[in-house]
Amino acid sequence: MSEDTEAVVLSRLRDFLATTSLPDGGRLPPERELADTLDIGRAALRKALATLQAEGMVWRHVGKGTFTGERPIDTVADIKAMVQRTNPLEVMGARIAFEPEVARCAAFNATPSQIAELKNCMLKAQQAPTWRLYEQWDNRLHRQIGEASQNSLLLGLLDTLTAVRRAVNWGRLRDTPVRPPADHHSFEEHARIVEAIADRDGAGAADAMRRHLRSVESHMRDRH
Repeated sequence: MSEDTEAVVLSRLRDFLATTSLPDGGRLPPERELADTLDIGRAALRKALATLQAEGMVWRHVGKGTFTGERPIDTVADIKAMVQRTNPLEVMGARIAFEPEVARCAAFNATPSQIAELKNCMLKAQQAPTWRLYEQWDNRLHRQIGEASQNSLLLGLLDTLTAVRRAVNWGRLRDTPVRPPADHHSFEEHARIVEAIADRDGAGAADAMRRHLRSVESHMRDRH
């Protein structure tokens, strides 16, 4: 194939990517269909796709197809690698550095229904009859704060941090009682976070979250 022909094929493919509305995920049509659409041979198409892949404009997943953009991070493998390199106190340090800013964003962007759900999660955590149920509502509260930030990237990073935290946490063996005591430190700390978010107090929400996570860190150190 001449250089001119290669240039034509690349031009057609670039124009197609620039002007065509692709389905969610940016998956290109199958090679046979795409070659027919562009009126080019499949061998020429594969060569053009390889060029765009080298440029980072498309990526390929064997058995699934070709997609636009950079190849996404292999989240599962990445989390496994992070788990092997970290420990619970290091995870707490990351949470202290990150989650206060998520709370700050939530204070500015939370919808009334999201604030109502935060209050519901807080109440359910206080009423939880077991530590396990308390932790479920605690996790849901923190994730709801991430959702209330209205920032999908922050939420994705929070989910990754949560996945690492769950994998490296020290055992959840508890002394009696079987449920959090009525004066459990997190109850009041959660209330301050939610109140600041409801009041649209970004600085207050960040400070309350930071104080809460430092309290969790302190109790973690005491137990271990």
